[in-house]
Amino acid sequence: LNQYPVFPWIIADYESEKLDLNSPSTYRDLSKPIGALNPTRKSFFIERYNNWESDTIPPFHYGTHYSTAAFTLGWLIRLEPFTTFYLNLQEGKFDHANRLFHSIPLSWQNCQRDSSDVKELIPEFFSLPEMLTNCNHYKLGRTEDGIKVDDVILPKWAQTSEDFIRINRTALESEFVSCHLHHWIDFIFGYKQRGSEAVRAVDVFYYLAYESAVNLDSITNPTDRTAIETQIRNFGQAPAQLLTELHPPINSAMNLTPMMYNVTPEDVSMIMKFSSNAPIIHVSANTNPTLSIQAIITISNKHDFSINKYHPNASTPTQTYPESSQTSIHQQTQLPLSMDSILVSNINLNLHHLGDHCDERIQQRHQSFVVTADNRYIISTGYWDKSFCVQNTDIAKITQVLYGHFDIVTYVCRSEVTIAENCFLAIGSRDCTVCIWIWNGTKGAIVDREYPNQEINPSPAAILTGHDREITCLWISAELGIVLSGSEQSLVLQHTLNGDILRSFENPSKISTPRLLSPSNDGDIIVCYDRSKLCLYTLNGKLMRQAIFEDETIQCMVLNADSQYTVIGGDRGFVQIIRTHDLQPVYAYPQCDASIRSLAITHDQK
Repeated sequence: LNQYPVFPWIIADYESEKLDLNSPSTYRDLSKPIGALNPTRKSFFIERYNNWESDTIPPFHYGTHYSTAAFTLGWLIRLEPFTTFYLNLQEGKFDHANRLFHSIPLSWQNCQRDSSDVKELIPEFFSLPEMLTNCNHYKLGRTEDGIKVDDVILPKWAQTSEDFIRINRTALESEFVSCHLHHWIDFIFGYKQRGSEAVRAVDVFYYLAYESAVNLDSITNPTDRTAIETQIRNFGQAPAQLLTELHPPINSAMNLTPMMYNVTPEDVSMIMKFSSNAPIIHVSANTNPTLSIQAIITISNKHDFSINKYHPNASTPTQTYPESSQTSIHQQTQLPLSMDSILVSNINLNLHHLGDHCDERIQQRHQSFVVTADNRYIISTGYWDKSFCVQNTDIAKITQVLYGHFDIVTYVCRSEVTIAENCFLAIGSRDCTVCIWIWNGTKGAIVDREYPNQEINPSPAAILTGHDREITCLWISAELGIVLSGSEQSLVLQHTLNGDILRSFENPSKISTPRLLSPSNDGDIIVCYDRSKLCLYTLNGKLMRQAIFEDETIQCMVLNADSQYTVIGGDRGFVQIIRTHDLQPVYAYPQCDASIRSLAITHDQK
């Protein structure tokens, strides 16, 4: 815990009713160490250093550290297993209430005025709202002022612990911080960590805090060794110095706003029409610049698919691009998309057909298909024989037919991919189970977990149970190691990738059916119940917000890159942008003349 990850204090204003993240005065000065932010306290530390008289101990500014095991446990005292670790450190009892972490504004004040407090933060201040609530109801006592120590007291600008974490993280990811964070890195990991630069920056700690300051193996006296180890354990230890030169500033991206979607004078920059006139039920945008072909893949309810090349630098007024062989290639490239050449030529259309073996009782939707990250394969579901298929998009040939369920497979989704384009697939069925499969990007096939290099019929890596009705929505994350699934008139369940059930999410109504899932990068999760009720949960299942979009049946939703905004579409033909954290609408595109069945956002957010 003495090497626990350390994060900086970012915000400097904990008293205002509202916080202006566009104002530089809101932020802490990252060009100074935490101990040098207050001029008076800075002078005290400089005087201590200059007047140090010991012959055996080198001079220092700070006798304690910005991160220690005790500080980390103090921040996380309300959560297990850290509560138990803290009690072990404190001989089985909580410290005096005045010394416990109970107020964020007070903790910031102490870091500015107390000569023995130069604490920085930990990652949980930007990701874990549960650390701020006394969910286990520990009796932490009362302060000398008679204040009961319970949930952590928040700044006035944060209504809930989730609000605080979200705003603190937004500040961390702001352009202002991105432009200045390299200064703080220089103090913690870089060239200002030690030596003459540390002296000039007022950033010198007690000598035992530094790596290789003392060789413990050379100390033969057990008492002396124990004393030094105790000193290091109690007063902190600096991380290894990683840089001996100035850390370069980061070129930060501009903040994304709802109007980022309006990149041309018109809301609609292109309309693409297909001669089959079949409704499009799946759109997938794999447009990462690293791909050999950036493309938008569409799938119709007649199981025809098209691979439409994406042009990220195109910027033209609205044009209708009909399926016609008379359209020149030059004209195509002026638009954001070039229509699939096979559809343009109207020849060999069977090469872009997924087959006609689907069960006609199934109404296929966006989540009935998944396109691999390289645009080379489509995984399709809904077949009457309870299988799902892998099909090559170059030749529309089925390369794998797999079985793992006792009823029709209805939903599929994939996790984020590795560099080798490997990922997990989650497959949901009417038999109330979810199967986890492993996709190998190099082989272009689903492989067996135990024998990935052998040409055998693969088995599911895990089978998820817990539902008693058919699966209605799915989401999977390799990074978080979790799977979310919902079933008809039931709950959303959270499993591990190995199949262990973690928790269920509170259903706003016992008979509501979760139909759509869209987790954010921050770990928050939006669930659409029934026709149009949106519920926002934390990753740990706490219901934070609800919103109902009257007279709408939401059919699809997708989050933008930084998850600040969610785009929804439905039967009324509207595409709307809502703020993710409070589910409030901020923008609506002109109404389309048909239901919106699928949405995708390109990699460049255009």
